Amino acid sequence: MAFDHSKYIPFQPVRKTDRRWPDQVIEKAPDWCAVDLRDGNQALVKPMTVAQKQRLFDLLVKVGFKQIEIGFPAASQPDFDFCRKLIEEDRIPDDVRIQVLTQARPELIERTYQALEGAKRAIVHVYNSTSIVQREQVFGMDREGIKQIAVDGARLVQEIAARYPDTDWTFQYSPESFTGTELDYAAEVIDAVTGVWRPDQGQKVIINLPATVEMATPNVFADQIEWICDNIQRREHVSISVHTHNDRGCGVAAAELAVMAGADRVEGTLMGNGERTGNMDLVTMAMNLYSQGIDPQVNMSNMAEITDVVEACTEISTHPRHPYAGELVFTAFSGSHQDAIRKCLAYRKDGDKWNVAYLPIDPQDLGRRYEEVVRINSQSGKGGVAHVLERDYKISLPRWLQIEFSQCVQKEAETHGGEIDSHTIHRLFEDRYLAVDNAWRLSTYDLHRDEEGVNATVKFGQPAIELKGHGLGAVEAVVAALQDTYGITLAVEAYDEFALGEGTNANALACIRIVVDGEVRSSAALAEDTTSATLQALLSAVGNHVGAPESVAEATA
Repeated sequence: MAFDHSKYIPFQPVRKTDRRWPDQVIEKAPDWCAVDLRDGNQALVKPMTVAQKQRLFDLLVKVGFKQIEIGFPAASQPDFDFCRKLIEEDRIPDDVRIQVLTQARPELIERTYQALEGAKRAIVHVYNSTSIVQREQVFGMDREGIKQIAVDGARLVQEIAARYPDTDWTFQYSPESFTGTELDYAAEVIDAVTGVWRPDQGQKVIINLPATVEMATPNVFADQIEWICDNIQRREHVSISVHTHNDRGCGVAAAELAVMAGADRVEGTLMGNGERTGNMDLVTMAMNLYSQGIDPQVNMSNMAEITDVVEACTEISTHPRHPYAGELVFTAFSGSHQDAIRKCLAYRKDGDKWNVAYLPIDPQDLGRRYEEVVRINSQSGKGGVAHVLERDYKISLPRWLQIEFSQCVQKEAETHGGEIDSHTIHRLFEDRYLAVDNAWRLSTYDLHRDEEGVNATVKFGQPAIELKGHGLGAVEAVVAALQDTYGITLAVEAYDEFALGEGTNANALACIRIVVDGEVRSSAALAEDTTSATLQALLSAVGNHVGAPESVAEATA
C-alpha cells in the first residue's frame, strides 16, 4: 500500500499580522472543566458503570474541579440515570456546577432538561458542527442552514430553562469542529447564538471553541482563538473556553497557547483519555502551571490516588513516562543525571526555592518519595550508586570508592540485566568491602603516644594474633607492624572516615585503599568509633591480599 503524502492538503494558517499572544505570560489558572465522564467515557472500549462514574466524579470533586461534565443524558440511558442519581442523592457539592451535553435538536434538548430537574446549578452545553467538511459531506447544508440549527437550538435551550427557575443556569455553545470552520463564519454563528442568549443582559454564557480534530500547530490554534476574541460581539460578557484534542500530540500546548491568546476556560480529562489520541490532559496542564509557581486551583498532591482511580474507572494503564503521573517520570538511570540530582539535593536547604537539576518539580509535592528518583541499572554511574547508599543506609562513600564500587554494580547489572534494587546494592557493598574474615577481625587495640609518634598494639583473629608497631600515627604504626610481621610492602593510598547518622548499628565508617606488594586493595569497615573502623578496614584490606595470617606468619618465621 502506497505511503503517499501528496493526498493531504496543508492546513491554511490564519492571516494575522497583529498577533499579541506570543508576548503574553500565563499568570493564573483558567477555569477548568473536567469532561472525563462524558468525552472521556464515550471513548472507552468498555464504558464506565454507574459505580465507576460515581468514583471518578468523587475524585474530581476531591481534586477541586468546580465544573464537571457528567454525560450526554439525552443520548444514553446510563448517562440519564447517573445525572438523576447525583441530583436525587444530593451528591453535588454546592460549589460544583455540573455540565451536560446535547446536540441542537429539540427532542434531545427537552430530554436534557428532564435529566437536570432539581439541580441547583448546571451548564447546558449545546452544539452543532459548523466545519466545511461536515456542512458539505455530512449534512449537505449551506452556511445559513447550519447557522439556523444553532439559533433554533439556542432559543429552545433558553425557553425550556425558563420552566425551571430554581436552577442557576449557564448556557454553553460549541461550534463543533471549530478548527475546520472559516473564522468569519464561526464568529457569525457565535454572534447569532449570543444574540439569542444576550449575555450582556445577565445570562451566563460560555462559548466553547473545540479543536475537535487537531489540524495544525498550536500557534495556529492560538491565532484562531485570538481572532475570535477580537471579532465576536459581546466578548466581554462571555467566557471563552477551549477543548483541544491530541491528534498531533499537541493538545496541552494548544490549550496553553489558547489561554495566552485570551481563552478563559479549558476543558480536558485526567491523563488525557479521549477519542483517537485523546483529550487535553488536565493533569499535565495544571502541573505545568504549578511548576511555574502558579496556583492551579486543583490539588494533585496525591497523584497515586488519582492514577489508581482513573485506571480503575477507565481500565487504561498510565504510561510509565506520562508527565507528572507516570511511575518513571522522576526517575534517573543516567549516571550524570543521578550525580547532579544527588549534589543538588545535598546543596538545597529547607525553605529554598526549588532548583534541582533534572527535576522540574519536587516529587514529594505529588506524594512521591526520593527513593524513586534515583534507580540503578547498567547506565548508572557513581553518583547514583552513592546516592542510594546515602539515602537508604546513611553510608557516605569517598569519591575514589564511589568510582570503584559503581563499576562493581554496573558489572552486576550487565550480568543479570535490568534494574538493581537498593537491597542488592547494599549486599554487593557488604560482600565486596564490609565482609570481615574472622582471621582478621579486630579484637582490641592500644595506642600510646611518645615524643617520636605512636606505639600501637593490635590484637585480631581467633586465636588472637598480636602485632606491635611504631609510627607518626595509628595507621602508620599498624602498617609498620604488618610489614615487619608478614614481610610485605604496604602503602596507604587513601583512607576516609565518616560519622554515621542516627538509626545505624555503628557510629563510624572507614574506607581505605592500600597498595600491597604492588597490588591495589580496598576495604571498608563499620565500628563504634572511627579508629576501630579504620584499623579494621586496614586489616581486612591486607587480609584480602595475604590470606590466612597464621600461615603467612609461619612462612616468614
